[in-house]
Order: sequence, then structure tokens, then C-alpha cells
Amino acid sequence: MREREAESEQRVTPLELFFDLVFVFAITQVTGYLADNLTWDGLLRGLFLLGVLWWAWAAYAWLTNTLNPEEGAVRIAVFGSMGAMLIVSLATPHAFEADGVVFGIAYLIVRALHLVLYAIAGRGDPELLGAVLRILPSALLGAVLLVVAGFLEGPVQLALWGVALAIDYLWLLVTGMRGWRVSPEHFVERHGLIVIIAIGESIVAIGVGAEGLPLDAARIAAALLGIVVAAALWWSYFDWAIYINQARLADATGEERAVLARDLYSYFHLPMVAGIVLFALGMKTTLGHPDEALDTISAVGMSGGLALYFAAHVASRLRIGGGWGHGRWIATIVLLALVPAAKLVPALVALALVATVCAALIAYEAMRYPYARSWIRSHRGAFTMAEASEVTGPGRQGPGAQPTATDPDPGPS
Repeated sequence: MREREAESEQRVTPLELFFDLVFVFAITQVTGYLADNLTWDGLLRGLFLLGVLWWAWAAYAWLTNTLNPEEGAVRIAVFGSMGAMLIVSLATPHAFEADGVVFGIAYLIVRALHLVLYAIAGRGDPELLGAVLRILPSALLGAVLLVVAGFLEGPVQLALWGVALAIDYLWLLVTGMRGWRVSPEHFVERHGLIVIIAIGESIVAIGVGAEGLPLDAARIAAALLGIVVAAALWWSYFDWAIYINQARLADATGEERAVLARDLYSYFHLPMVAGIVLFALGMKTTLGHPDEALDTISAVGMSGGLALYFAAHVASRLRIGGGWGHGRWIATIVLLALVPAAKLVPALVALALVATVCAALIAYEAMRYPYARSWIRSHRGAFTMAEASEVTGPGRQGPGAQPTATDPDPGPS
């Protein structure tokens, strides 16, 4: 009974969206940090920052999936978390320098308040409370290491950040997901909204990159190509993939559902968001200098970031037993192959190339699997994977077709 109550469906609340506004600012800060540190060392540090911020956001996504954040004193505690998260975001540009200690302490407060709120959610539910107690050492130890790192510099500081991230991300693999509760519809909606926020960052990058510069033909073309890529990123996530993942999550129960949610969303959505942030970096550079070749880090961001995004889609497909598919892994390889080319041609040409790949992928999926897409979208996650397997997948364009031994995969890509 407690598990059914904890996993009852609900919509994302206005307070959750309010909380996410702080994360929007944090993502913008990471993009700015990367743009100001166009080196391999800067790229690594920027990704470390994003990894820490993502894990904090993901922790609260799990929390509000279990606990109504708008009731009673919980609302005040969430506001407190937002305040601490805002300080984390403000300290992000200098988290490896002068503001390292401030960053670490504010982050520790964010994680501590999360644990307190989860303890409240676990009252009367011994299994959930036990799950919260199991993550207590990793949550506090990782945050404390970041505080210590704030007093250091150089390789030792970076090593502590790496250890802190490893503790957070590996702990759940070791301790398991017994006792965690997941409401599929709410969980999927919450992560879908954060993907939109990340895509929005690429739109912001267009504005920031063009700020104060002449709006000539090259920059107009770059802005329009950027919208093409952003639309392709949105399409690839929200056209049908989101509903397949939701159905697979709904099919699972208990610990299996929690493990699947951890993998598909807490783990695999990080490279999606990171890929979008890296693309935003490439867009920002391109708008500033459309006629010049991209530097190495911006080229990696422009093309490699998109490759990372689609690779995460492929990983998600494999995780739910859907096989490799066709379009997305090919697009991933092509985008990776374009990284060296992006350093040799004008930035506008590089952007046009990656936009062509993204648009071609969407066109391929739309034209090759029209019935499967239509069926998935019309049901919007309200189907079982057994039902989906009858109508989706390569070679199966209508209901009643049965999966074969060589093609058991759901989803049209």
C-alpha cells in the first residue's frame, strides 16, 4: 500500500519549475565558464562542474517524485535549498579559484537539506527511510570533499573533485535501489522539462554570441541553423522516444523500476544535457566569429557535443532492450567524424554540416517509420511494451506484425 501511494501519478508542480529556474542559471554559468576557458583543462573542469550540478538537481528530482514539495514546512525547506543552489550557481565561474570554499559549503547545504527532506518523506516507510540512510555517507562525503577542495588548487584539487563525483555516481551502483519509489509519468515529465531547459541554453547562446555584433547575413544564417539543430534535438527526444521510455518504466515494478529510472534518467540524461551544453558553447563561438575556423574545444563542443547527445539516446535504447537501431548511432559516428573538419572550415560551414546531419536523422525516422511514430504519439506512453512491439520497429509498419528473433526492439530509430 505504501509503495502504491508513493508511486501514485502526479504532475510536475509549480514549485518544482520554480526550483528548476535556479538550475537554468547554473547551466548558463557552466557554458560561460567553458567559453572563458577554451582548453582541455577548462573542458574537464567545466564537465566536472556540470556533473556536480546535475547530481544535485537529480537528487531533488527523485525527492519531489516521492514528496509533495508544496505542502507545509517542506515548501520552506525547498526555498532554502533554492537559496543555497543559487549561491552554488553564483560561485560556479570561480569554483576552482577564489570561490571554491563558498561553492563547497553551499553545495553541502543543498545536499544536507535534500537528506532532511527525504527523511521526512521516509516517515512511516521503513524501506524508503533505509534507502535514504544508505546514501547518507556518499551525499555528505562527496560534498565535504568539495569543501576541502576549495582550499586547494591544481591537480590535487581536481583529483578531489574527481573522487567526489566518483563517490556520488558509483555509490548507487554498489548499494542498489531497494526502497526507492518512482512515479513514471511525473519522473519522465520532470526530466523532459529539464531537457527543454538545456535546449533553451543553446537558444540563449545564440543571443549571447550575437550580442553587440552586427546582424549580418552570416550571423542570421548561423542563428537559423542553430534553430534547426535545436529543433532536431527537441524532435529526437519528444517525438516518440520519451513515450517509449515512459512505457518501459511503467512496465517495471519495485526495485527494477527504480534501477531503470536511475540508469535512463539520472545517468543517461547527464550526457544528453552535457552534449547540449557543449553544442551551446560551439554556437556561442560561431556567432562571434562565423567566418573563422573553430578552435579545438569549440569544434569538440559543436560536433562532439551533438554526438554525445545522440550516443546517450543509443545507450538508453540499449538499456531498455531495444537494440542498436539504425539512425542514431550512425548520426553519432558521422558527427564525431566531423570534429576534425570543424577546425578546418569556417564556423558557419561547420554548423551547416552538423545541422544537415541532425535534420537528415529526423527526416529518416519520420519517413521510414510513419505508422510507428503516429501510433506511439497517439498513445503518449499509455501502452505496454508488449503492445508497442507489435507495431513499432524496423520492418513493422502496422499493428499485428510480430517481432522476429533478429529484431525484437521497440522504437522506430
